[in-house]
Amino acid sequence: MKKGLAILVVTLLGVGVSVAGAELAITVLDVDPGVQALGIGGAAVSLQGSPETLYYNAAGLATLSGASFSSSYVSHLGLASYSAFGLAFRNWGIGFLTLGAGDISGYDASGGATGTLSYGSNAFLFGFGIRPSDLAFLPKLPFDFALGGRLKYVSVASGTSSGSGFAVDLAYRMSFPDLRLGPLTLANLGLGITASNLLGSIGFSGGHSETMRMGLRVGVSAEMLKALLVATDFDLAGRFHLGVQYRVTPVFAIRGGMMTQGGGVAITLGLGASVAGFVIDYAFVTHPQLGASHRVALTLDFSTLDLSAIGRSLGRLIR
Repeated sequence: MKKGLAILVVTLLGVGVSVAGAELAITVLDVDPGVQALGIGGAAVSLQGSPETLYYNAAGLATLSGASFSSSYVSHLGLASYSAFGLAFRNWGIGFLTLGAGDISGYDASGGATGTLSYGSNAFLFGFGIRPSDLAFLPKLPFDFALGGRLKYVSVASGTSSGSGFAVDLAYRMSFPDLRLGPLTLANLGLGITASNLLGSIGFSGGHSETMRMGLRVGVSAEMLKALLVATDFDLAGRFHLGVQYRVTPVFAIRGGMMTQGGGVAITLGLGASVAGFVIDYAFVTHPQLGASHRVALTLDFSTLDLSAIGRSLGRLIR
């Protein structure tokens, strides 16, 4: 049954790992997180200023302007429910990811039906990021960078088997001065690097353990023409991400991107709107073999949220 369950979960997640690599743990962390980031093809390792940096590069937490709460939901590939919740502050953040599916047809190693199974995986995240330039006791450096990391607790329940474990991520982000190329100026140049699942493993009952997939991801991004953002990521597993965002107005953006996934190329589209501290993001993500997914996220940016206006509105409703 274990082999059949592994095949089903791999298909469900669309992560493109083979059954021969079944000793690699398959968890909620194998699903690309975020909504704003997925709108630009998941090319978010070098970006800053969004609470979703908690999921992609914890070093970016050092650049947040204030506190924010984000939540998102998706029917992942039409097969599983996936939700993410994050609370991010300047320099640190916490998050919770959950993935679940039931009524999965089970098969044994010979292909015989064994009944229905269920699968679930949860992850708790704690991330931090710090810029040495913000520390008064350190000498000023000629360039600006941030360091960060994440501690992750992950649990998995597959059929009658369950397990849990920890993993560590390390992150780096560097900013560069604006670069002028003829009439074109590249602003907010950024380089991001994330090493994920260091020393990570899932221990199951009975003494069995599975290693969490280690990864190294590098990304660069830049803004041009004052409204166009271009970003790209590449990881050692061979996955490539490319995306753009065009800010039509200061409060409305359209996004597009592509990423290699499941042995092919996935196309992504997205929208984002921000009004008085309320941010709504939407992403549409295709898959080379499986169905497409719609993602929606709501973020409360407390640094720009007009609490007094909300109080006045509530007061008028009560009266």
